[in-house]
Amino acid sequence: MISLDRVTKEFQQGNETVRVLKGVDLSIREGEFVAVMGPSGSGKSTMLHLLGGLDTPTGGNVTIDGKDFFGGSEKERTIMRRREIGFIFQNYQLLPTLTVEENVAFPLHADGRKERDLIRNVHQLIKAVGLEGLEKKSPNLLSGGQQQRVAVARGLIHEPKILLADEPTGNLDRKRGEDILNLLARFNKERNQTILMVTHDVFAAGYADRIILFKDGVIENELVKENEDYAAYLAGFLA
Repeated sequence: MISLDRVTKEFQQGNETVRVLKGVDLSIREGEFVAVMGPSGSGKSTMLHLLGGLDTPTGGNVTIDGKDFFGGSEKERTIMRRREIGFIFQNYQLLPTLTVEENVAFPLHADGRKERDLIRNVHQLIKAVGLEGLEKKSPNLLSGGQQQRVAVARGLIHEPKILLADEPTGNLDRKRGEDILNLLARFNKERNQTILMVTHDVFAAGYADRIILFKDGVIENELVKENEDYAAYLAGFLA
């Protein structure tokens, strides 16, 4: 479903070249729930942005659903991103001039989908993330946690094959965070949705089938939660 082959990413800061990804190799199976963890600046969010087509790699190959993601035109990549990839942003990126329900429905309208059943799904998903009654509110009238849940609903609304989630529970209390994680886990199982989730939260990572550990732009290790010592290892890795 997702494959990275020797992927690199560099940025220029003045006369200095900063290497954020240093030859990442990774394969993710269809329907797999993968958590990505690591210190701040380790490259995990940069990798997520590449997979979402929000940035381009400096080198290497990215294959999604059997297609060279950066081998075609920008238009082809945009269509694929719009139809097959959902993104939950850490900083929400909600449109301030739209209401909650309009923000959630935005991916449907951007793809020209206005069928009645799909619009009905907007209200069902708003209810599922605990925002029922706030449909007509503007995002700037919501708390940070509420805005995060709008972002979650928007990322899920078009039933993407792949969901990329950047700290989806980072601004939520434990109860709301657990509700969102249970929702993601349900969609993963019921829809065979492939989920790649960046998180600093060991509890959230416990929902994943596999945990990828990033450090200094490379994958340092991989863990599966069946390993009895994985929680202790994570605590030491993230310390």
